Amino acid sequence: MSGREAESDLVLVRRDTLAEGVVRLTLAHPEGGPLPAWTPGAHLDLLLAPGLERQYSLCGDPADTSVLQVAVAREANGRGGSRYAHDRLAEGATVRVRGPRNHFPLVEAPAYLFVAGGIGITPLRPMIDAVDRAGARWRLVYGGRTRASMAFAGELAEHRPGQVELCPQDETGLLDLAALLGTPREDTALYACGPEPLLTAVEQWCASWPPGALHTERFAPKPEPATGCSGPFEVELARSGRVLEVPGDRSVLQTLEEAGVQVLSSCREGTCGTCETDVLEGVPLHRDSLLTAEERAAGDVMFICVSRCRPGGRLVLDL
Repeated sequence: MSGREAESDLVLVRRDTLAEGVVRLTLAHPEGGPLPAWTPGAHLDLLLAPGLERQYSLCGDPADTSVLQVAVAREANGRGGSRYAHDRLAEGATVRVRGPRNHFPLVEAPAYLFVAGGIGITPLRPMIDAVDRAGARWRLVYGGRTRASMAFAGELAEHRPGQVELCPQDETGLLDLAALLGTPREDTALYACGPEPLLTAVEQWCASWPPGALHTERFAPKPEPATGCSGPFEVELARSGRVLEVPGDRSVLQTLEEAGVQVLSSCREGTCGTCETDVLEGVPLHRDSLLTAEERAAGDVMFICVSRCRPGGRLVLDL
């Protein structure tokens, strides 16, 4: 992936409160035209201000191409994106966007188990609608600080009785992952999204589940064990034949930028997937929070904002 992905200006046509500290932003084309198609699990880049780009999961109906909807939870200790969305974006505002892009796709399975924590419900909501329409078996276990802070909780519980379990922490405590995940299920795809402690615990409980059963999406970088592999290596850009050395204190992305090579990027921490790049030769050392174990083993893509190569090694990238 290189160059610049298409960006567009949309209009914030509606802003409403979904729960305590959560607003839904409904965006439309300024001339009322159709918007890009998307699939459950996709996110949208909001270019809120110079240097302030954030990714938010689409939570509306993929069949409705007249609008795109995202939900934003206010994060008091965040990096400023959610505060900007809450405090600066009013109905009628122009919002520059990029995408949609999907690194959390819904796979086909006989049955599904969805585990949401807080605002992690947003990518799961259109997934639930899709599998419900398809007639698949599914269950949602949804935790949050309080019932009032849990977006979409009322509509999910009301329209799907018996399949939705709401677990506000102040009422029920933490999710009982031992009971929920302690017994592996051969026919079930497990989708989890939420804060890092929840996802770490889910991954630990799913260690004995079938390979590929667990699908997660993170809001922050996954803690990676220190590898000690931070020495220099070479990257060859296949389209131009240029060879660049990546120093131990620079990422592949930074090295490319310093050499004048334009590559699309956003989060710079391996969570959004914007800088995904095809690997033609060489073995990358993955440090992202997106790829599954099987995708890492395949080694045919990498996220150049964080992933590297072994010291003294060489990668050939499709750039």
